[in-house]
Amino acid sequence: MEEESETNEDLDLVFVTQEEQESSVEQPPEEWSSVEIAILEENKKKVLYKEGLYSPGSGELCAKYITVSNSSILRHLYYNYPPVADPGINEALLKAEQETIYSDDGQALYLHLCNEINICPVRLFYNSLLKSEIDLRYYGVEEKGVRPMALALQFNKHVHRFNLTGNFLNDDACYHLGHMLSYNCTLNEIVLDGCRIGASGILRLGRNLHINRTLMFLSLENNYLGDIGGTHFADQLLNTTVNRVNLSKNQLGRLTATALAEVFEWSNRLTHLNLSWNCFYHIPSTIKMLEQLALSTCLEELSLSFNSLGGDRVANAIKNILLIPTLTLLDLSNNNFQKEAIDTIISNLLSARKLITFNLSFNPMTPQDAFNVLQLMLKPRIKINQLLLENVCVSKPFVALLTRVKKRKNRKNFVCTFGTILQNWTIVEPDGRDLILKRVQYLGMSKKTQVDTAMYLLSLAKEYSKPITTKEFQERTDADHVGLDESLVMGLAEIFPGPRTAKYRTINLNLIVEYILRLWPDKKLPPTPPPEPEPVIEEAPPPPPPTKKGKGKANK
Repeated sequence: MEEESETNEDLDLVFVTQEEQESSVEQPPEEWSSVEIAILEENKKKVLYKEGLYSPGSGELCAKYITVSNSSILRHLYYNYPPVADPGINEALLKAEQETIYSDDGQALYLHLCNEINICPVRLFYNSLLKSEIDLRYYGVEEKGVRPMALALQFNKHVHRFNLTGNFLNDDACYHLGHMLSYNCTLNEIVLDGCRIGASGILRLGRNLHINRTLMFLSLENNYLGDIGGTHFADQLLNTTVNRVNLSKNQLGRLTATALAEVFEWSNRLTHLNLSWNCFYHIPSTIKMLEQLALSTCLEELSLSFNSLGGDRVANAIKNILLIPTLTLLDLSNNNFQKEAIDTIISNLLSARKLITFNLSFNPMTPQDAFNVLQLMLKPRIKINQLLLENVCVSKPFVALLTRVKKRKNRKNFVCTFGTILQNWTIVEPDGRDLILKRVQYLGMSKKTQVDTAMYLLSLAKEYSKPITTKEFQERTDADHVGLDESLVMGLAEIFPGPRTAKYRTINLNLIVEYILRLWPDKKLPPTPPPEPEPVIEEAPPPPPPTKKGKGKANK
């Protein structure tokens, strides 16, 4: 009880000075308990503030009070922070996001795009963006990886040649490459050999060719363009700066020839044109194309090889191409030109003042055609330095003429290739007599029959002074156990023939003996012994005359 009374007394002492007030009535600010606290020491900041050395407002928002509303902060007595500024909501909603500006070389842009579509960047391409050439031949570039490459090259100022040979490109890849050409002003050469872009690909690739003003060389070899793709490309070629085109191995035919003829009629600016390995079988359209091409004033190199061209009509059109004043190379190899067609073509060689290389290889030309072409090289007005006649058979006078041509002053570096040299050459073959007699001699050395066949034939020739029939010869050798089969006997009859009868062929043994003595001089028959003399029969002496019988002295 005493403890309780003590606590009560304490409580009474604490609140004795305060008047009881209702909790619902708010006291004025000057009567707040926090304000009435006595400050024993003067605040250092206030002292500095009075001296002008301190400013209570820092001008920055304290991170602790970012979540507090403006009204709550202003009501607080001890803090002089400004109201919370906009954290970026207005900028995010009302203003467009600032675009990242990449360098013109395209390296940073290429890495960003590859990361965006989640593909691995090609290091060779990335490093080559600062060089003059990007060579990605047979690299296996992904089809979706062409878009970052094309965008990286749009404003590149370093790359002049882009080689994508052997990388299969679909329509989307061709679209992005074509879009790149409308912005790029540095690329001079694009090589797309073997990319299989097809007719739809060339339609998307070349749609901006007329916008680009720097591209000079475009190679589309082996791309399966076909006649439809060739027609698309011919239309795109109009009003472009491209002057060197490679359309080899694209199955181009009648429609392409007609389309090119129409383009050449209005714009004939090509300096290098490769139309080899195509299908220009249709003569009227091909002639129309060649006639328009012959009107060019700047064409330097033309290749028409592997097109099965031939005939006088096509030869007349090609003859006019030789009149182009700037032509330096004409390739007509692997076609069907011969005789009159060759004479027609070479009739204008004197007018081809700048022609250096003339290729007629693998044409069915006669030796006289080759001689006629080479004979023109004796004229100094013709400047041809390389005459290619590979796989064309020539005669021996052609070789002599070539020697004369090379001795001329204006033909010191003249090069001429040709095929086989015909006529006036002796073909050395093995002697059949030598072969068959050695074969006969070898067969006689077998273990079964040890016979010196050469000596046997020599002895047989003594026995038969006249030619012997093959049947009789076969029977005789079989009887003497000499190993000569029927084929060898017939061979002897063919190589050493005797007079032929209606039924049998004969063998001249005297010819065999003559060649055996030349082949083996040491083989000789032993001399024939002289005939034995006939025994002389001695005649018996005549018998004495008979005696006469009688008397007298005579009988005595």
